[in-house]
Amino acid sequence: MRSHRLPPGRRTVLAGGLILLTAKPALAADRNSGSGSVWTGIWAAAPTGAPAGADVAFEDQTLRQVVHTSIAGDRLRVRLTNEFGDEPLVIGEAHLARRANGGSGAGTEPGSDRVLRFGGRTSLRLTAGTARWSDPVPLHAPADSDLVVSVHLPRRTRATTVHSAAHQHAYVAAGNVTGEPDVEVVSTNTSWHFLSGVAADTAGAGRHSGAVAILGDSITDGTGSTADANRRWPDQFARRLRESPRRGLLGVLNGGLGGNRLLHDANPIPGTPAEEFAAYHGESGLNRFDRDVLDQPGLRYAVVALGINDIMHPGFMAPADEEVTTAELIAGHRQLTARAHARGIRIFGATLTAFKGIVPPPDLPVEDIPDFEPLEAKRQGLNHWIRTTRAYDGLIDFDAATRDPGDPQRLNPEYDSGDHIHQNDAGMAAMAGAVPLRLFR
Repeated sequence: MRSHRLPPGRRTVLAGGLILLTAKPALAADRNSGSGSVWTGIWAAAPTGAPAGADVAFEDQTLRQVVHTSIAGDRLRVRLTNEFGDEPLVIGEAHLARRANGGSGAGTEPGSDRVLRFGGRTSLRLTAGTARWSDPVPLHAPADSDLVVSVHLPRRTRATTVHSAAHQHAYVAAGNVTGEPDVEVVSTNTSWHFLSGVAADTAGAGRHSGAVAILGDSITDGTGSTADANRRWPDQFARRLRESPRRGLLGVLNGGLGGNRLLHDANPIPGTPAEEFAAYHGESGLNRFDRDVLDQPGLRYAVVALGINDIMHPGFMAPADEEVTTAELIAGHRQLTARAHARGIRIFGATLTAFKGIVPPPDLPVEDIPDFEPLEAKRQGLNHWIRTTRAYDGLIDFDAATRDPGDPQRLNPEYDSGDHIHQNDAGMAAMAGAVPLRLFR
């Protein structure tokens, strides 16, 4: 299994030659801090590196990025990241505010702007490979609402740490306009740059607060859902939790990454179009599980919805010698459950949804897709294990909720975004509705 940036710690070889990585301690900046504070994640995005040929850069510009809250908070922190950078990230100034204009555009609500400080300083220098939480700021953020994080990049800065497929527009303005309610937008994009988390102080909720973090791929990330509408299945699941107050105050953190695999890091076949985007698929689920799930503030529950790209990609968007067996996938899932249980976290497994008739991304020829039947056999084998294992603390059966009753190997046409693998808004709602709330006791 190809890997890099492996977390430190003891390593144990399991079935299939896979390696169990023990959970590493959270960075000091990620731990709860402040007398009486209980920090709980209310929004998150999984960061990746960028392809070698990517030329996105910012210079004396303000990035105005929109995030959507899963629960409310009155005292907030923001996590900025340079984890995949190869040089220091210099941030001249950063601000947090509520979004204005009924949840559209780049404007912020007057009077809601707060300067973010880091150890009391309004500027920040992050060395390559690091991330940092801001100092707390007092700001009321309602549940199911938009916040705006504005970051000024004073010198030329390559977009080396990014969540590429945000399914949410971000805005770029000239100069340092981080504190301005209205800005003149010079360009837009649909990525989150140098931004990976927002947390709220939930001390007032006592033991009834916490977070649910989801390890997933493009289906969890929201591919197929309406952009800027927050209809990804984790968003819709968060709404269900809020409507069930007996579950307590539970933030929902989306750790989905398009193209992500459980067992292998991004590794495009040389000379293929995949070299232009595969880096955005990120590190393997095994390698990023600590950062994107276990180290999230206030974590109580984890959900794993990962493995479909391990089945699909080898010989198509990844080298053929990275083909995996059902047994290897099961061993990988067992590693995740063991690591979660070592932290006292309840962890739930989600079945893989149908993909018969998949339409490949542009520039990748249909004839390169491997034969369907062997792939389907692996999906069915892994799903059977997820449905019957005691390694997970509970089951979320996305497959049963979204498959075509007339052909269970296909997505239900009512839920199909058009490529026969990603769900549309209705399919995302069906997935959110399939999560048993009784698991979050």
